[in-house]
Amino acid sequence: MRPIVLITGTIVFITLFVAGCDGGEPTAPFGNKGNTRSQNKDIYSIKLKPKMAQNFKVGLPVMLEIADTLRVPGRVEADENTLVRVGANVIGRIVEVNAMLGDEVHSGAVLASISSPELTKAQLAFLRANSQTTLAKRAAERGHQLLMADVIGGAELQRRESELQVFRAELSAASDQLRLLGVSSSALNDLAKHGHILPSVSITASKKGVVIERKVAVGQVVKPSDRLFTIADLSSVWVVGDVPEQSAQKVRVNQHVEIYIPALGDVRLIGRIVFVADTVNPKTRTVMVRTLVNNNKRNLKPAMLARMYITGIQQKQLVIPEGAVVREANRDHVFIAQDDDHFLLVPVELGEAVGHVRRC
Repeated sequence: MRPIVLITGTIVFITLFVAGCDGGEPTAPFGNKGNTRSQNKDIYSIKLKPKMAQNFKVGLPVMLEIADTLRVPGRVEADENTLVRVGANVIGRIVEVNAMLGDEVHSGAVLASISSPELTKAQLAFLRANSQTTLAKRAAERGHQLLMADVIGGAELQRRESELQVFRAELSAASDQLRLLGVSSSALNDLAKHGHILPSVSITASKKGVVIERKVAVGQVVKPSDRLFTIADLSSVWVVGDVPEQSAQKVRVNQHVEIYIPALGDVRLIGRIVFVADTVNPKTRTVMVRTLVNNNKRNLKPAMLARMYITGIQQKQLVIPEGAVVREANRDHVFIAQDDDHFLLVPVELGEAVGHVRRC
């Protein structure tokens, strides 16, 4: 292996001989296609003067543990594990909207109110079942007293107790129906006590978070399948990337990732891959990867663009300093040491830069 030469001083320039890199014959300058090989060598050959020798550093390619870095486009998304989509429990008309886009809400907070004929029917059924249960309970209690006084027989008491069980079951079913429609336990107790029909029922948040989507307005008729609000806990977010399918085999869970957010002045974040999709997107021919990032300061907003640099597994590879590479005629070249003071510029095929080195 012949030596590497590094020029130091004010002229920052590296020349080296790369044994093991794919080298070739010197390339002719533009317009010299008719030159012979020897002429090309003369053109690309340099001889150092003794006074210049101290500005040169001689070295050899080295084996280093390096890892490929895969750059993929990405975007910020809400963590779907903390995402809640809220809709109506009944077909009806929105009579009030309490939550706005960007509001922070707690669990149980009232987002909107809805009025519905179905709600009225369910309340009437509850009141009817509650009244019948009360009468049946009193009848069963009197039956016990009458049986003790030998006024009625045991069969009559059993009939009254059977009716009480049926009415209690109907009351329980009516209560469950109202709870499904969004009536709270306190409102249910108040309905049973006073018998006042509720004109509307509240649509509430099931988890705390930030309202990131609102698709409802006063007067709008909605049904249970409609998504009215989306609530997300943005204290942590996903950064999702799209890896080309030909590079997907290089990506694994727990790989190191550097994330840059252009909208925040290329803020650098560190994370690890937490998920790699098992399928390829047929439209983009990419595989989705995901990492989880802390967002306590709320700087990261869903839909922000990002760049992801995924670090692969380290492997030993032959490398040369990146500064030793000379670009000439749109190709990579290096200087080969011919002897102590003679050097020849030759083209080479090198891999992409990793850190400050180029792979041979």
